[in-house]
Amino acid sequence: MELAQVRLLVNDFTACYRFYAEVLGLKPQSGATEGPYEKFSPHTGSAGIALQDRAMMAEVLGELGESACGHRSLVVLRVDDLDAYCAQISSRGATLLHGPAPMTDRMRVAHLKDPEGNLVELQEWLLLRA
Repeated sequence: MELAQVRLLVNDFTACYRFYAEVLGLKPQSGATEGPYEKFSPHTGSAGIALQDRAMMAEVLGELGESACGHRSLVVLRVDDLDAYCAQISSRGATLLHGPAPMTDRMRVAHLKDPEGNLVELQEWLLLRA
């Protein structure tokens, strides 16, 4: 078994597409800016994040509500230089909720939300520093 992706169900596909592609700088697989589906990948590693139009999935399953409430997911991305990455994404419109700041003696983190309110945690692993 292989984990293919984590998929977020979203109402405003276009805003979320822009956030993951233009603000966070992840690579879209096909360029489907209007949806209903797109997978994003970091420049290294094999993990991916995908967006799925919530209304489309509601048609398939027949049980999804209009929108999720509360924090139902946390997307975690590891970066090499947290301060530099946070400065880059802030210049592209991201609003940090917290950090960059130490979380433990082995990790620094920053937090923000995507346009749908999904939490995104950015991690810098201190043990990987040479």
